[in-house]
Amino acid sequence: MTRKLFFAVLLAAVLPGAAFAQTSSTGGPVATAWGPRVGFGISPDQLMFGAQLELGGMAPDLTIIPNVEIGLGDNVTTLNLSGDVHYHFNVQTSAWRPYIGAGLTFIHASFDLPPGFDDSTTDLGATLIGGAIVPTQSGSRFFTELHLGLGDVHDFKIMAGWNFKM
Repeated sequence: MTRKLFFAVLLAAVLPGAAFAQTSSTGGPVATAWGPRVGFGISPDQLMFGAQLELGGMAPDLTIIPNVEIGLGDNVTTLNLSGDVHYHFNVQTSAWRPYIGAGLTFIHASFDLPPGFDDSTTDLGATLIGGAIVPTQSGSRFFTELHLGLGDVHDFKIMAGWNFKM
């Protein structure tokens, strides 16, 4: 059952990105970058890793970031599917681009209990996000961000990663 759910969530994460990966001549969202993300979550305490897609073109300084993450630790394995919206600020004297945002997260948690007592749950929650993007010399962008969870998601996460231009 967990394997089927994992592949269903993975497919749900990939399909919107493929639908939005279009040319800018259509006037809609455009996939502008993709990359890995890693970090730590609290409550449950976990090592997090995953991938994201950056969609721009809706409005100036606004991006949509669909992402998928796997969390390991604290006797639970989580699979998160999130859709975040970021508003980016322009800092005239710096290459850094700070941002704020919010997102919705579907989280599937599989609990490692004594033999014969394993359990799982799927919930929906929200996050408040603050972070910054820093361009690199190669044209990719490094980011780091903080997430504050609302509802049945990680209470706090700190994530970092790279976005590679498409």
